[in-house]
Amino acid sequence: MLHLRLIVPADRTDEVFRLLETTVGATHLVVLTGAARDPQGDVVMCDVAREAADGLLARLRAMELDQTGSIALENIDLSLSRQADRAADDAPGEGVDAVLWESLTEATHEESTLSATYLAFLTVATMIAACGVVLDNAILIVGAMAVGPEFGPLAGVCTALVRRAPRLAWRSLVALLVGFAVAMVVTVGFSLFMDAVGLFHAEDLAADRPNTNFIYRPDWFSFVVAVLAGIAGVLSLTSAKSGALVGVAISVTTVPAAANAAVALGYQEYGQAWHSMEQLLLNLVGILLAGTLTLTTQKLLWARHGTGPRPH
Repeated sequence: MLHLRLIVPADRTDEVFRLLETTVGATHLVVLTGAARDPQGDVVMCDVAREAADGLLARLRAMELDQTGSIALENIDLSLSRQADRAADDAPGEGVDAVLWESLTEATHEESTLSATYLAFLTVATMIAACGVVLDNAILIVGAMAVGPEFGPLAGVCTALVRRAPRLAWRSLVALLVGFAVAMVVTVGFSLFMDAVGLFHAEDLAADRPNTNFIYRPDWFSFVVAVLAGIAGVLSLTSAKSGALVGVAISVTTVPAAANAAVALGYQEYGQAWHSMEQLLLNLVGILLAGTLTLTTQKLLWARHGTGPRPH
């Protein structure tokens, strides 16, 4: 269940209350007359089944309540109520399959912002991967994959394509492209510094590296894994199962490929750098393609449920 809190202009409270009262999956309605001060109005609250929430949010926004008042939605960790159980049963579909598009857009908007924190995480992840590349250490490579925040912008692009949101698409692409460019430039400098102090060596990069040579040897398996990871990543976002994102992060070689390319550029190993960039692009394309198709499929499948007000 989800908890919905609204600030409603006093002259529209009855209209909003009727909408909530007739919405399948909504229960525990509360109206606090005149309780809101900024903006002024009434506070209206209810609990709503996850599978009914997206349609309800769309109707509230159509009433321009986000402009004249406030709409807030949060997860309920525990709800012990027979009425809540009945509301969840009445709402069509399963809550875990429902996509809250407003929530998804907001989450991907935040995760796809080109911020100092985002750049720091991506750069640190790329430098960790650079150490793993030179040392042929698979543990460091996996650690770098887990630290990298690049799935946020990738999910942002997928969401923007499905929702036709050009501003979100542009923001996500900028974060993705600028983020990797900055991370790779800094990692080139980091590699040259590590070489100067005797910790990196050119012969280590040119060695066979049985544990990490897959990074600069892209093949169809790289694309297949990226597609599967893209599907799993989007499903984890839309179903609020964020724990699966860790598995997604360590399934694809985006950050390691960028790191390998940066180290190879530092040592003027242009062939290996090029193949690493191919690996990076192959993974990015696979994730974007799979993520967009997954969201499109979810949108089409869920549309048939038609959640909304109860018939009179």
